[in-house]
Amino acid sequence: MNGADLRIGIAGITGRMGKLLADAVPLAGATLAGGIGRDGDLAALARESDVVIDFTVAATVSRHAGILAAAGTPWVLGTTGFDPAAEADIADAAARIPVFQAANFAPGVNLVIALAERLGATLAAETHDAEILEMHHRQKIDAPSGTALAIGAAVARGRGVDLAAVKDSGRDGHTGKRETGAIGFAALRGGQIVGSHSAIFTSAVEQITLTHHALDRRIFAEGAVRAALWLAGRAPGRYGMRDLLGL
Repeated sequence: MNGADLRIGIAGITGRMGKLLADAVPLAGATLAGGIGRDGDLAALARESDVVIDFTVAATVSRHAGILAAAGTPWVLGTTGFDPAAEADIADAAARIPVFQAANFAPGVNLVIALAERLGATLAAETHDAEILEMHHRQKIDAPSGTALAIGAAVARGRGVDLAAVKDSGRDGHTGKRETGAIGFAALRGGQIVGSHSAIFTSAVEQITLTHHALDRRIFAEGAVRAALWLAGRAPGRYGMRDLLGL
């Protein structure tokens, strides 16, 4: 199916990202099939769409997984901050439909994630402390951000460990010394910052920093629509920006 024939539906069209997505779909040469707010009729939207892009809230993820899997409609998921139960529901859906999931749809951020994994593999935890720093607008409700967690998970993969076992987030008070091998997180909030993420590796003799600044939310909308175009016609399974970018 070429882009002009592809019908893209938007779950969360009334939100900030949804409005940008509605603009980005026709600019990419696809057709906007329609959209719903957080509590709209997703099943009806799925029937009218070849792909649904979903930027809603964490509480809707499990319900949306079931509806889209039942409809057989491919799903581009940009929602973050959900719990392990929702993660399991996404995996179940991916057994029946293609699911493209990303914490961040900006190509540059995903290059940072890939590089963070390589640095994690190359720079030993015993010599280089890894810290993830992020800043977002004051309305953001989850912390650390999904992108920050994705960067931290990449470092952990590079080091052959599970992020949950080494994550050190939100230090406060008398915390004691930094544990060797910990991956630290700091979340800043203020103003209308679109998104800023850094992976910082520091040893006794050097510091290496990978940084990405998103200057306009359109980069996320354009990336999500690009993902929808790429996902159409794929076999059931889970896909992400690494697949799209060939990383």
